[in-house]
Amino acid sequence: MPTESSPAPRLRELASESDQDREQLDIEMREIDILVKQTGNEIDKLQVRHNEATARQRQVEANLEEFPRTEVKNAYAAAQDAQMRLFMMRSQLEQLQTKQRQLQRYRAQLEKLSALATQIAETPSSARATGSGAGLDRQSMVHIIEAQEAERQRLSREMHDGPAQSLTNLILQAEIVERLFEADPSRARGELGNLKTSANSTFQRVREFIFELRPMMLDDLGLLPTLKRYMQTFETKQHLPTQLNIQGERSLPPYIEVTLFRAIQELLSNVARHAHAARVLVSVNIQNSPIVATVEDDGSGFDVATVLDAARQSGNSSLINLEKRIALLGGRIVIQSGTGRGTRARIELPAS
Repeated sequence: MPTESSPAPRLRELASESDQDREQLDIEMREIDILVKQTGNEIDKLQVRHNEATARQRQVEANLEEFPRTEVKNAYAAAQDAQMRLFMMRSQLEQLQTKQRQLQRYRAQLEKLSALATQIAETPSSARATGSGAGLDRQSMVHIIEAQEAERQRLSREMHDGPAQSLTNLILQAEIVERLFEADPSRARGELGNLKTSANSTFQRVREFIFELRPMMLDDLGLLPTLKRYMQTFETKQHLPTQLNIQGERSLPPYIEVTLFRAIQELLSNVARHAHAARVLVSVNIQNSPIVATVEDDGSGFDVATVLDAARQSGNSSLINLEKRIALLGGRIVIQSGTGRGTRARIELPAS
């Protein structure tokens, strides 16, 4: 029988909560499936309408002298309206499909978490009490939960400050354009151009956000091509010269590739936010085990002991969460820095 200090009751509770969350996710995923189908059908209808309106616009353009000014104006307005509605409906479908993929991944994580919690909880207490496995299992579970919660908080902040805010502004602009079409069509056409520019910018931010969440290239092409693409994007976006050195070329277990990519991604993000660097160098060596990756910058640097101590006390730091994730896989991260001396982070991970 588990004692009061046994983690088994809490682990069973965690497994039960995960199962309940999974059931709720299933309901939400079914609702999104329906919305995806409905939106797809609506896009098909809007595409037909758009084609008809565009054909009518071309017909009017080719024979302007045969149509009264009002009819010409209506043809242009109808074509623009059909285009805008189709554009926004496609945007809605893309958002739904993105959320669909995110929920599917989250559900898979919950399933793994529930299975792991159940497995540890059902291990006989005598087996848990022998050796160092008990403490390791409990500590691993704590780290997994903390890492998940930290990631949820990060995603929530980025969604609010990025795509969510941009989409809110886009909706407001669309409402303004809709009102202007009735009061001032010529001004409305100008605002429609601004709306298209904003929509393109928003789509770009959404795509960047999706790539940050989970680059599809990582599943399709593997770590190295994805890393090259990410660093090119990072250099362009941050206006910070970067260099990538790679040694070795082989496939790694997916969880190793994801962890290594996320680690480099997080370190580069810290460079962009805090380092005030003029250049950054990333090196990856996958020839041997352990796999070694380094991220170096020539920025302002910091006192490592002071910063890490403060981060551990607050319990809310990207570096500490990164340290925990790497440790769960038997790896380690070593950071060397000093005020005015830049920073060098070295990651070591077992190859399997």
